[in-house]
Amino acid sequence: MSAPVSGTFQDHYSLFGIDPGADSETIKAAYARLAEKYHPNNPVSGDAHKFECVNQAYGVLSDPQLRAAFDKVKGVDLEGGNPKFTGAEFFRALAQSAGLRAAVLCILYDRRRVKSFKPSLSMRHLEGMLVVGGESLNFALWYLKKRALVVYDDKSAMEITVEGMDFLEQNRPTPEQVMGFIRRDALVEPEPLPALAPETTAAEPLLNVLSRALQRNHPAEEIRPLKK
Repeated sequence: MSAPVSGTFQDHYSLFGIDPGADSETIKAAYARLAEKYHPNNPVSGDAHKFECVNQAYGVLSDPQLRAAFDKVKGVDLEGGNPKFTGAEFFRALAQSAGLRAAVLCILYDRRRVKSFKPSLSMRHLEGMLVVGGESLNFALWYLKKRALVVYDDKSAMEITVEGMDFLEQNRPTPEQVMGFIRRDALVEPEPLPALAPETTAAEPLLNVLSRALQRNHPAEEIRPLKK
């Protein structure tokens, strides 16, 4: 149940990078991300052995009875231990949570708008577009899923719902609230226009500009203004 092909004990929670108390949506999202990463067809990070381990972990953690049995083997006691409050970190996260959820909705709304025939994004793509870690993103998606603002498709990718679009339009965030969560390399930006020289105006004929440049470079020569 918990031993991979090599015969050694496999900690499914550590493999998925989640806590033993993680809910089913978190487990499903972690599986989708790792399965995509290690799938043998992935030319960059494909790994058949790791892919099999990921599938085995999901088979156990997605089944309540197998998961309970694994928790006993691992010695997981969700009611034991000494739970701790994160203190100042909690209040920082609380202040950012709404902005992160708005950023996710904006990304998925924009995806639906520009890619109407393929509106969903995988967990890997979302992580690559945002500056936050996987745990924060999982928490944001859990909330959005519970509010029915996003849904998972049959490939565990996410897309915005009509309710999510309505919510975003009725509670429009400012660019300042959203852009800080999005990586710069995930933005589509037009190339900047070339800057004009200080003495040049946009309406000035290009030939006159070139003429002045020649005069600056050859002050000893008499150069007449260029004409068409």
